[in-house]
Amino acid sequence: MERIAIISDVHGNMPALEAVLLDIQARGIARVICLGDLAGKGPEPAEAVDAVRERCETVIRGNWDDFLRLPTDDETLRWHQERLGPERLRYLQELPFCTELRIGGRLVRFVHASPQSVYRRIQPWDSEADRWSMFDPPDGFEGVADALGYGDIHQAYAQHVRGRLLFNCGSVGNPLDLNQASYAVLEGRRDAGAEAPFALQLIRVPYDIEEAVARAERLAMPQLEPYRQELVTGRYRGLLS
Repeated sequence: MERIAIISDVHGNMPALEAVLLDIQARGIARVICLGDLAGKGPEPAEAVDAVRERCETVIRGNWDDFLRLPTDDETLRWHQERLGPERLRYLQELPFCTELRIGGRLVRFVHASPQSVYRRIQPWDSEADRWSMFDPPDGFEGVADALGYGDIHQAYAQHVRGRLLFNCGSVGNPLDLNQASYAVLEGRRDAGAEAPFALQLIRVPYDIEEAVARAERLAMPQLEPYRQELVTGRYRGLLS
């Protein structure tokens, strides 16, 4: 059986990313896929991008990865852009929109937010029609996937929609359900045919939140107080996600 770790929404939080990568290593998982939003919100965007590039076999583009490349007069966005530098911003701009794989006899497709756009946000309580639209193939892809994994909303969940699996791996660096880092693990045979065993785990990892906040303080990061509140409480406090 093969296991693949799915991470997303690191948002420049290195203590959280380091804790998750250590947990993945401890489980003996070699393959890691990242569903975007490497930078933004947190104080160490450059370090997060470098770590994800080194550890993840596939990385797709998130909404922050998309709009950080754009010229802006916003003080907060400029702060993150300056810390990333031109080469990393080019890397984020060139990330693919979608990826997919077969495991456990299933076609599993991954996007950041939805197959329509990195900015179209789907929540677990949205209408069945909206949730079913997550299985629409993006441009350049064909067929309805057996499972669709995504990030963006910073809330881990799994549910079935018309017999297909829709899941969110949650956020590594800015979870907004519990104040612990979140990621997912898929398990199954890579070469399996139909009706093969398949498993999904949603995993929570405690990390040093005080250290994450202290790093933001030392770097005089903009919007420090709402960032601190989101990390401590695991609840949305007004920061763009």
